[in-house]
Amino acid sequence: QVQLLESGGGLVQAGGSLRLSCQASGSAFEINSMAWYRQPPGNQRELVAKIRRTGSTDYADSVKGRFTISIDNAKNTVYLQMNSLKPEDTAVYYCFANLLRADAVTRNYWGQGTQVTVSS
Repeated sequence: QVQLLESGGGLVQAGGSLRLSCQASGSAFEINSMAWYRQPPGNQRELVAKIRRTGSTDYADSVKGRFTISIDNAKNTVYLQMNSLKPEDTAVYYCFANLLRADAVTRNYWGQGTQVTVSS
């Protein structure tokens, strides 16, 4: 059983910064990719940033230059550094992981979500 444990959300003023963390734990696995999605109030879930095992990254246009995704493979932890936050960044942020399990099955996993609120 694999679990994703998120932390780091909260309330911040516009222009401020937050760092989200997400640690994958449980049964043996290898990380293919990890990502952060967000779901603003009344909207669909959207990809914010993704990092692959190779280290390559993708970002939503709306966060390029402000957010940085990184991974600590030794800790099975992905981070999202969010700078210059805007009120439109307000959302529930979800951690996502695509993992190769020890039984050679690739599965997707989601965290429980963490609220990020940016006040104007």
